[in-house]
Amino acid sequence: MTVSVGDKVPNATLTKMTSDGPRPVNTEEFFSGRCVALFAVPGAFTPTCSAKHLPGFIEKAGELKEKGIDEIACVSVNDAFVMDAWGRDANAVDKITMLADGNGEFAEKLGLSMDASGFGMGKRSQRFSMIVKDGKVSELNVEAPGDFRVSSAEHMLSQL
Repeated sequence: MTVSVGDKVPNATLTKMTSDGPRPVNTEEFFSGRCVALFAVPGAFTPTCSAKHLPGFIEKAGELKEKGIDEIACVSVNDAFVMDAWGRDANAVDKITMLADGNGEFAEKLGLSMDASGFGMGKRSQRFSMIVKDGKVSELNVEAPGDFRVSSAEHMLSQL
């Protein structure tokens, strides 16, 4: 079943790269007591994700925070090393928290996983964005396959 507006974000463990190496991030703790703009991409370093999705959130980070967002996070079914390298390559450090959903557990629990085996990518996350307020989904924007519109930073700004 797919997560809906009003639902609590499911409990899962993501991974974040730190100066001490990869560290687990519990989603209940991460989303608790604050407003988080979360966006998910099918893969780090992939064309739309690298050319449009991540850069849009980097560019609009200040505006999102001015409208009440405490943290902006990007999640993908990649490992923490890849997410860290992608964030550094895109100059996202200090603006976007890069979270790895290495086994796709979070995407699966959200009901937003997809099979990208036809592209040699295996199980991945669908492209989406959401605003999470104190652990609950207040806005959810899931893209149709191949689209990039409603999960953009610009669309999210219009929802705040």
